[in-house]
Amino acid sequence: MPADMFHPLSLFIGLRYARARSHRFFVSFITWVSLLGVTVGVAALIVILSVMNGFESELRSRLLSLSSAVRVEALPGQAPDWDRMAKDLSALPGVKSVTRQAELQVLAVRQPEMLAVSLRATQSAGDDDLERLVVEGNPRDLVGDDTLILGRLVADQLGVITGDDVTLLVPTVGEGDLPEVRLREFRVVGMFEAGIQDHDATLAFANFDTLIALGAARSGSVGLSIQVNDALAAPAVALEAARTLEAAGMTGVRVRDWTQDHASYFRAIRIEKTMMALILLLVVAVAAFNIVAMLVMVVTEKRTDIAILRTLGTGPGRVAGAFVTQGLVVGWAGVLAGVVLGVLLARNVDPILVLLNRTLGLQLFDADVFYITRVPSELHVLDVTLIGLCALLLTAVATVYPALRAAAVSPAEALRYE
Repeated sequence: MPADMFHPLSLFIGLRYARARSHRFFVSFITWVSLLGVTVGVAALIVILSVMNGFESELRSRLLSLSSAVRVEALPGQAPDWDRMAKDLSALPGVKSVTRQAELQVLAVRQPEMLAVSLRATQSAGDDDLERLVVEGNPRDLVGDDTLILGRLVADQLGVITGDDVTLLVPTVGEGDLPEVRLREFRVVGMFEAGIQDHDATLAFANFDTLIALGAARSGSVGLSIQVNDALAAPAVALEAARTLEAAGMTGVRVRDWTQDHASYFRAIRIEKTMMALILLLVVAVAAFNIVAMLVMVVTEKRTDIAILRTLGTGPGRVAGAFVTQGLVVGWAGVLAGVVLGVLLARNVDPILVLLNRTLGLQLFDADVFYITRVPSELHVLDVTLIGLCALLLTAVATVYPALRAAAVSPAEALRYE
């Protein structure tokens, strides 16, 4: 008995139609356009979302390079036992390090320029993150009482270079809670460049003991800086830290994580990713409409075949199934090809762009203009899965109308004019 007899009739006919070369040229052309459209749409969606994931990861890395994943700050008028808190929080799962932190708002003065600056320090000011971003000098030089590391844009606006002096105007609270102003000279020992406006144009780093001496405890903020092993787990660590401090009776503080401090950045990225995904899904939708057009023309072309099948006793459901099969073969072949192509491109975006730059002489990210000179790409399995499933669903829906139209063909009407 032939092996084909073991296949369901609808599947057999659908696969036969999909492989057939007897279609008219225009039908075959639309078929290939549909398959190519699905492939390009799926691949483009995977690549674009992977690149946006890469930029999001790069932004998160730069934001956290100079700030805390989790912060514990004292409420006004409170003087917590920081050493005890640091000891308890260091034992929490997922915590990499806990250090003291201080921040103070000052006014940097270098005639004729004046600029508001956030003066920040931790007890590990010479850590790897700051050292990685320093473009001039050495963060380990901050051991001096009157030394500064400025953001690149701060230095540019003040017109200073490494080795210059800057005057800081420090607002403090004196006796009787009266405001006072202190002036202090600092020497610039380095500059950092994080590539983020909020850091490079507003931040400066100094020695921790210096900030305490300048009155950060009264006029600024002091607390603990908690670094975690997984940045995405910071909200959970912050929640556990708050519970631990409350259980130990250590009140008078508040706990915040980086997702609260930088929520606007990542909310904007999520909106952009969603809109980009919807726009690129329209490419797949257009290809799905092409599948509809192709199947409708095939149904018109095969009306005689449909009538003969119906006359031989084939039910409407099996006829419809044959055309659903044909549409799914075209659509799902395009989805599979798009997923494979998209994954390959997403994994090799930067080398491909380097090759294009060398071949065509293009420079997409000039180092003199952009902070990021490469295109980061981060491929997420969940994104690929969701894109594939959405594309499969769209192409499956595209087969419904032509299949119903095929099932509704009347054998008598179809054969009358043959």
